[in-house]
Amino acid sequence: MRSSLIESAARRRLLAGGASALAAASLGRAVQAAEPKTAPGAAAPAPASASAAKPLPAYAAWKQPEAMIVHSANTIETRREAFGSGVVTPLRQLYVRNNLPPPDEAIVADRDAWMIEIAGVAKPMSLSLAQLKTMGLQTLAMVLQCSGNGRGYFPNKPSGTPWQVGAAGCVIWSGVPVSVLVEHCGGLTAAAMFMTGTGGEKLPDGLDPNMVMVERSVPKEAMQDALLAWELNGEPIPLAHGGPLRLVVPGYTGVNSVKYIKRLAFTEKESPAAIQQTGYRLAPAGQKGDPSHPSVWAMGVKSWINTPNPSASTLKPGRVVVQGVAFGGVNAIKQVEVSIDGGKQWQKAELVGPDLGRYAWRQFALPVELTAGEHVLVSRATDTEGRVQEEDRPQNSGGYINNSWRDHAVAVAVKA
Repeated sequence: MRSSLIESAARRRLLAGGASALAAASLGRAVQAAEPKTAPGAAAPAPASASAAKPLPAYAAWKQPEAMIVHSANTIETRREAFGSGVVTPLRQLYVRNNLPPPDEAIVADRDAWMIEIAGVAKPMSLSLAQLKTMGLQTLAMVLQCSGNGRGYFPNKPSGTPWQVGAAGCVIWSGVPVSVLVEHCGGLTAAAMFMTGTGGEKLPDGLDPNMVMVERSVPKEAMQDALLAWELNGEPIPLAHGGPLRLVVPGYTGVNSVKYIKRLAFTEKESPAAIQQTGYRLAPAGQKGDPSHPSVWAMGVKSWINTPNPSASTLKPGRVVVQGVAFGGVNAIKQVEVSIDGGKQWQKAELVGPDLGRYAWRQFALPVELTAGEHVLVSRATDTEGRVQEEDRPQNSGGYINNSWRDHAVAVAVKA
């Protein structure tokens, strides 16, 4: 097992140059309703030398360039080494993932004027952001993670951005609880089964809106902790992250937290949009998604190691503190174990730093002694419901929900 993991890690590094070329070849496919085919066949993220040549797009030019991997204008990844040792991910280092090009910057010029329609309630209404701000306020820390984070490790080479670990971050949202809003609107209608958010991106002319619009439905129970948020890490939400108003669904993958939300409806059926009906479905490898396949909704328990980093130079023998992050999706983290021999033996790590709640990630740390030779470092998390991070990824055609501890291994060489 140990040798195969080391070989796998080395192979990913060797393939990185080809992955970069494949990604560049498909940058023009910006308008898609589901995961874009920006890097077909990619098996690893682009190396620093290749990705550094791609500039940040104008709407995200304020990001920290050296912390980011620009896969395309709509897919920007946080470098593994950029996560550092803090709990909250700085906005300048937070990944970007858009299913459609973002709207014009004009929508954030007068944020309070943004309008949202509320439907599927006893008293349907349209409200401005200024009005939402008078209804209540809640602040929530949570992991924001792209559905395809970890796709680059899938051996079946699904189409889409070959994310490694950097399509995720732990951030703090502020806004009005959806439950408070529903109460203000007289409660749900009897037929309501799903919470459906519709994004405010400009749709291309001449196309069926259902084929391209960003509209996602989640079970209505998800509204209990959901927010209509207008602040991110204490600042007005930037356009790149869904400002002026975003639906935030904690514990669920990022696509369900609809950006630029213009309509929130409580519906009897799931959205007819392609992004709901055929996109973001856990279809078997090689098959197209359809409503019979599970939808990509809640995240599972997951962890990975950030330090030492696989791109780091050779280590010296001695004491090293293994550090990383762990989260449980809809549940809090109970414990994290670390192995330095590819999963043969495990040691319990310490959960460090502040506990920001069940939806946030926890930092973990474990001091270890590394002898000369090659070591495969892995982490395995357990949530408060007893769910243990899986060894292997769930195979699916879209490369979604990769929680595998084996895939996220870090191979390091130690030389005296």
